Amino acid sequence: MRQIVTNFTDTDTYTLSVMYYILQTYPRAEVEYTFFDRNNTVYPKNFARLLREQVENMENVIITEEEIDFMRSRLYFLPEWYFTFLKGYRFKPNEVRIWQDEEGHLNIKIVGKWYSAIMWEMPILSTISELMHTINGDMEKVDLDRVYKDAVGKGYKAFSNGIVLSDFGTRRRFSKDVQDVVIKGLKDAYTDIITNQKLSPQYMGQFVGTSNVWLAMKYNLKAIGTMSHQIVCFEECVSGMAECNYQVMKKWSEVYRGDLGIMLPDAFTHTVFFNNFSKEMAKLFDGIRIDSGDEKVETERFIEKYKSLGIDPSTKSIVYSNALTIDKAIDLHEWLGGRMKDSYGIGTHLCADVSNKETGDKFPYSNIVIKLTAMRITESREWHDCVKLSNDTGKTLGNKEKCEYLVKQIG
Repeated sequence: MRQIVTNFTDTDTYTLSVMYYILQTYPRAEVEYTFFDRNNTVYPKNFARLLREQVENMENVIITEEEIDFMRSRLYFLPEWYFTFLKGYRFKPNEVRIWQDEEGHLNIKIVGKWYSAIMWEMPILSTISELMHTINGDMEKVDLDRVYKDAVGKGYKAFSNGIVLSDFGTRRRFSKDVQDVVIKGLKDAYTDIITNQKLSPQYMGQFVGTSNVWLAMKYNLKAIGTMSHQIVCFEECVSGMAECNYQVMKKWSEVYRGDLGIMLPDAFTHTVFFNNFSKEMAKLFDGIRIDSGDEKVETERFIEKYKSLGIDPSTKSIVYSNALTIDKAIDLHEWLGGRMKDSYGIGTHLCADVSNKETGDKFPYSNIVIKLTAMRITESREWHDCVKLSNDTGKTLGNKEKCEYLVKQIG
C-alpha cells in the first residue's frame, strides 16, 4: 500500500513548538503515549499490520531545505540551532508498538525520549483515519470537487459572519487530499471576498491559516499553534497539580519570551487553573484556548477572572476549538459580542465532513486521540502516571485511581 505521510512537516505546528520547549526544559525526559478510540471502533483484520508498515516507512521521512526555509521565515520564534537539530532527526519505528485484541480493537503504545516520541502523534492519527477509509473503499466514493465547493461555502458563511477561522483538521482528517482541498477552498473564499470587496472590513471575518505546517507552506498561510495539554500533564508529575499550571506558564514564557502566548487552562479543570492564574500571568499571556466544557460558561468564568484582576477582557484573546461547526462558531461570536477577541480552530467539521457521492450519506467521523500516559524526568528516575482531568468527562484520560484521587483534591 502507498505511503500515506510523506512530508516531515505534515504535522501540527504545536508538535514542533512543544518539541523545542521539551529540549529546553526536559531534554532527558522519557514518556509513554497511549492511543484512545472514543468510538470503540472494531478495526478490520490485519489493520495493525498495515499500520505497522506505514510506521516503518516513516523512517525515510526527513525534513527538506524547503520546509526549513519556510519555518525559518514563518516560525520566527524558533532558533537556528533547532532547524539544524531537525535536519538530524529521524523517526524511530521501534518506539511504537501496535496490536489488535481478539475483537479487533486497536492498541498503540509509544515509548521513548519525549522530544522524539512526540513526533508520532499526528502521523499515526492521520494515517489511521486515511488507512481506514482506504480499506473500506471510501476513497473512490469521494468527489473532491464537491469537497472544495463545500469548503468555499463554509468559508463564505464564516467570513461573512465575522468569524476569524483556522483549520485544525490534521489529526482526524478524512485524507490528506481532503484537507488540502479544504484549505484551498477556504483560502479562495477569503481571497474572493477581499479582492472583490464583498464585505465591509468591520463586518468581515478572516482566514488566519492552518495548524498543518506542510499545507501552510503550500498555500503561503500562517502555521497556527502554540502548546498542547501534555506539557501540563507532564508537569503535574513534577510540581503537583496545585502548581503545574503556574510552572508551565513560567517555563513557557521563559522559552518563548512573549511569543506563542495562548495558554491551555483545562488540563486539570478551570478551578485548579484559576489558583495559578495571577495578574502577572494574565498579563504575560495574550489569552486562552477553550477546548472543553460549555464554551459560554467557561468564557464567562474567564471574563470575570480577568475583571477581578483589573484587566479589561476585551484586550485578551480567546480561541475556541472544542468540536466546533461553522454554525456553532457564529453562535458563539454573536453571543460574545466583542467582550473578548475571539477566534475559532475547526478540525473535524472541515476536514472529515465528507459525503459519499453515490449515496449522499456522510462518512462517519473517527474520534481518536493519542495522549501522554506516563513519564519520567530522566532515564534513571522512576515512572509516574500522567492524567488529564478535562471539563468534559469524555476527555478525562489516564490512570483511573489517580484521576479519582485528584478529583477529590479539587473537591
